[in-house]
Amino acid sequence: MTTTSLGPDLVRHRPHGLEHPYATSPDQRWPVLPEAGERVRLGVVVAPDVTAVTCEWVEMPSGVDASRTQPASSTTLMLAPAVRNPQDTAALAGGDGHLAEAQASGLGPDGGWEVLTDPVKDGTSYRYRFHAVLDDVAGPASSTEWFEFTPARWVRDAGSLAIDSGRLVDSSVEWLVAGDDVHRVRFALRLEPDEHVVGFGERFDAVDQRGRSLDAVVFEQYKSQGRHGRTYLPMPFAHVVPESGASWGFHVRTSRRTWFDVASSTPELLVVEAALPGRGAGQLDVATYRGTPTEVLAAFTAEVGRAEELPPWVLRLWASGNEWNTQRIVMDRMDRHRELDVPVGVVVIEAWSDEEGITIFRDARYEVNADGAAHVAEDFTYPQDGAWPDPKAMIDELHSRGIKVLLWQIPLLKTRHDLSDEVSDDAQVMRDGEALVREGHAVLESDATPYHNRGWWFPQALMPDLSVQATRDWWTEKRRYLVRDLDVDGFKTDGGEHAWGHDLRYGDGSRGDEGNNLYPVHYARAFGDLLRSEGKAPVTFSRAGFTGSQAHGIFWAGDEDSTWDAYRSSVVAGITASASGIVYWGWDLAGFSGDIPDPELYLRAAGTSCFMPIMQYHSEFNHHRPPLRDRTPWNVAERTGDERVIPVFRRFAHLRERLVDYLAEQARVAIRDGRPLMRGLFFDHAGDPMIWQYPLQYQLGDALLVVPVVEPGTEKVAAYLPAGDWIDVWRGVTYAGATEVTLPAPIDQPPVLCRAQDWSRLRHVFAPEARQASSVA
Repeated sequence: MTTTSLGPDLVRHRPHGLEHPYATSPDQRWPVLPEAGERVRLGVVVAPDVTAVTCEWVEMPSGVDASRTQPASSTTLMLAPAVRNPQDTAALAGGDGHLAEAQASGLGPDGGWEVLTDPVKDGTSYRYRFHAVLDDVAGPASSTEWFEFTPARWVRDAGSLAIDSGRLVDSSVEWLVAGDDVHRVRFALRLEPDEHVVGFGERFDAVDQRGRSLDAVVFEQYKSQGRHGRTYLPMPFAHVVPESGASWGFHVRTSRRTWFDVASSTPELLVVEAALPGRGAGQLDVATYRGTPTEVLAAFTAEVGRAEELPPWVLRLWASGNEWNTQRIVMDRMDRHRELDVPVGVVVIEAWSDEEGITIFRDARYEVNADGAAHVAEDFTYPQDGAWPDPKAMIDELHSRGIKVLLWQIPLLKTRHDLSDEVSDDAQVMRDGEALVREGHAVLESDATPYHNRGWWFPQALMPDLSVQATRDWWTEKRRYLVRDLDVDGFKTDGGEHAWGHDLRYGDGSRGDEGNNLYPVHYARAFGDLLRSEGKAPVTFSRAGFTGSQAHGIFWAGDEDSTWDAYRSSVVAGITASASGIVYWGWDLAGFSGDIPDPELYLRAAGTSCFMPIMQYHSEFNHHRPPLRDRTPWNVAERTGDERVIPVFRRFAHLRERLVDYLAEQARVAIRDGRPLMRGLFFDHAGDPMIWQYPLQYQLGDALLVVPVVEPGTEKVAAYLPAGDWIDVWRGVTYAGATEVTLPAPIDQPPVLCRAQDWSRLRHVFAPEARQASSVA
């Protein structure tokens, strides 16, 4: 049940609720699967004219059919108006920005009614239903269906755990059982005092997760990921890196949700908990890998997939803004780049489409395909006074300037719920929706009705079932003309986190609890395959992913504010995503949301991003209200009056151009050997305990050591140089490694060092900048 309307019923209860992974909705049972001894919160949502709600609560010995036997106990529970849990409100917090209000309403309105039961008992089953009461109606005016559950308990020897590790604490293996079904398993791995734990996909809160608790579920946290500990790109994989001795790693081979207590509750134990099908006996397979961090990562990616080498142009500067929503604006921004001599290699056009089906340029004229069939380029004409008078000419012109073009996508199809009244029922988006459902391409609810997005962004939209080739082909065929005829170079595969529901049904035979996390993997794969089929490199630009995403394109860190905290979190995200096998990674430098960053933050972020796998800026939609929030260097300069911004940013953009060959070479090495392009120092210096005191430092390839400046007002920065000789790329000063140093950090010279043995081949990259640097105060 996904609708928010009560229809003819006056009271609604869903045991699993909305299935937001971090918050309870007002109409659910919590816990969904209560354990013996726990009290249970039962919530309902009611129509406005309901004056009272009761719960008919029945207890029966387990295994007895309550519908056929006199209940052992039947009680009437009175519900009271509920107050939303502050933790649920916090789960939706994302700060300001044009999407914040939509996110805050994600659980529906405040209110609802609830009751808290007595502790439930082992060996007892429970059955309950609700009755709504109206003042002017005798007796219950409406009743729900019956709901049932059997309390669970943790037991030994209820399943099979396959793990080849001497670290397993045998006595720790337990299975969560309810009736005859096993729902979870948990176990503990021993950690030595000097071991650090890194990975779990892209993480924003810390490089070393020891002492923390986290989970692995794909989730769209709109901003503040570091504060909330959530991520678009989780993986149940981690490195365990000691300060002495051999490293190792593990991968929980499941796409279901997993939880990790990394020596948070017990200092010497890493406790793993994993969801199971909840049908019959339990089984879980955990891979372990031994060797250096590079060998561990190589073994993991050999199993789950490794990145495909992408063309060097992806390593140039990327530019975008969500308000670049006309051909005139896009060309104006690219003209200004050219006039200011700020080279750009890629433009991402987000607001190009009608934002209904995300297949057609806004203002295009065409005949509706009533059967939902794909259009071809010849079907469209573009009015000269429209937003996009000639998309092909625009793309051709950008190509002539050496600029590649990506178009924005989202794997959802709007329905009447989220369309304006001006959209007719025979519009293309409505016909496409009918075809999506009619031809069996929609993700389904357990009752075989189409799933409608339960998330806060594009609510109620239909979702294509990209788990199967037939739907991937159907969905991408509608975009083929963009590649084949308009010559688009790639797609920003935004979203991908919209599958909520443990019992959704996918065409590959999986249900939601195992298929939801894999949805963004299928999504990026679909668009990569489309590009390959037209002779293009599979350049997709995603924020969501899971195990297996390593093989599918480029990733960025998602939505974030323009703050120093967000900057620090994004550096952490890059290091951890790379440690999990993501080769091509970047972020919206200096953040994309809220007012523009101050000049210092902007240039510090640009200087660090120059030395990351992907360098790109982006800005959020703000309804074109002045003053503009574009993150272009000239807008930041004009808004702040800081004359340093354009010349310093220009210097970084030119430096980035000269770095492309090195980055392409090192990406090739990363893909071949499994060694990250952006890598924490523990990859090459695992036995050096000092590196953990400088967790934000990283190497970019084999030669370069980057020391991000992440605090305002910094003129000098403390750094740690691992073993070997290192040369300051700006001054030519040589430092002996295995020591702490203080490095100068002028705004136009981000602290970067080069291995001495590599300096001769990279000197030319930095020499022009070193000569020019003295001209900037």
